[in-house]
Amino acid sequence: MPPTTDTEFMNRALALGRAAMARGEVPVGALLVRGEEVLGEGSNCPVGTHDPTAHAEILALRDAGQRLGDYRLTDTTLYVTLEPCIMCASALVHARVSRVVFGAWDPKAGAAGSITNIFGMRELNHRVDVFGGVLAEECGLLLRSFFEARRQ
Repeated sequence: MPPTTDTEFMNRALALGRAAMARGEVPVGALLVRGEEVLGEGSNCPVGTHDPTAHAEILALRDAGQRLGDYRLTDTTLYVTLEPCIMCASALVHARVSRVVFGAWDPKAGAAGSITNIFGMRELNHRVDVFGGVLAEECGLLLRSFFEARRQ
């Protein structure tokens, strides 16, 4: 049975984050959904690909765009384990994503309210609904455990 709630989809994003962690990447996972259909998935891999744009959100957008043959990803929701950065938030606006649901807040790079709010900029030509804090404890724990292990 496919996931149908924000929590179920976020659990799937967490699994993608754990896959990134297993590769030595910052454990962030993302998936783009329309209705109950997953259109695209991604997990962080900038280190392994030598690509600073290889964030989970960007990869999920690329995956969906390739599958659909269109970069306009209207009527979709992106689930991501960490608050999007400025680059990712801007890409989500450009792709016309309808909604973003994220887990942990990012006080150092978050662009959905932590350091800035790209989604709230009136000057942009598209609005994205944003909801943060879904499975925030689980998402935050995954990130903390990754960075604690790296400091040892």
